[in-house]
Amino acid sequence: MPPMLRVIRVLAPNPGPFTLEGTNTWIVGSSPVAVIDPGPDDPGHLRAVATEAGAVAVILLTHEHPDHAQGAERLSEMTGAPVRSFGALPGREPLAHGERIRVDGSALRTVHTPGHTPDHVVFAAEEDRGLFTGDVVLGRGTSVIDPPEGDLGSYLRSLQELVALAPRVIYPGHGPTVFAAEAKLKEYLAHRAMREDQVIRSLDAGPATPAEIVRTIYADTPEELHPVAERQVLAHLLKLEKERRVVRTGVGKRERYVLAGERACERCGRPVAGGQRLCRRCSLDALQETPAAPDAPR
Repeated sequence: MPPMLRVIRVLAPNPGPFTLEGTNTWIVGSSPVAVIDPGPDDPGHLRAVATEAGAVAVILLTHEHPDHAQGAERLSEMTGAPVRSFGALPGREPLAHGERIRVDGSALRTVHTPGHTPDHVVFAAEEDRGLFTGDVVLGRGTSVIDPPEGDLGSYLRSLQELVALAPRVIYPGHGPTVFAAEAKLKEYLAHRAMREDQVIRSLDAGPATPAEIVRTIYADTPEELHPVAERQVLAHLLKLEKERRVVRTGVGKRERYVLAGERACERCGRPVAGGQRLCRRCSLDALQETPAAPDAPR
């Protein structure tokens, strides 16, 4: 059995609703090491990372969100190590999907995992089947998919690709290490399938906005979190729209989502039958509002 890869976490001091206890900066290997996600540009945190790491061969980014990547330049200046990312912004060295980075006799394979962001990657430690997942999988709770940067269809395909790797352990960007890795990934997929079913069942009652759906399926969620929940519902609706399972109707404040095969009344938003433009009630109202036609010539 090959020796286990040396992995050390340095927790960044940026706790919050979306970062949990803070960003996990991972030090991988033994002299020289790889540093994954240096975190925010916090001098004290970066000094702690540099001290714990010693010689650094490379700084790897799962994605460019500030809570993961903002400290990369400062850590690079402190250690002399290059910064590498899939997005390859100025000052970065590009990573390629499938590329292997040698660390301490092991290999970290770059797996492009879009969905949370288009540039997101996971680093798979091949020998001990560990995944450094950034924001694709958290140690607690679920990842936020925020359109248009986030794309739920891509995200689900990324999760399925990670399941296929049969991982043993997950080292997430936030939260505790996950030792039941495959079960966690399947839990994430099941959670999204459950939410999609809830969205569809909400639309069975008629056309609705994301905010209206949130009030139905997130009834037990504190109201201050409803704006975030609304973005998750929108991500599901956009996925379903791409699959032609829902359509949008109306414009502006009247815009609603409706199940494909149904139409919404152009005036009130209620479901209508067949190819009708108005529901029965609005059709009757429209008849009353139509000016009488002038008398025909005699």
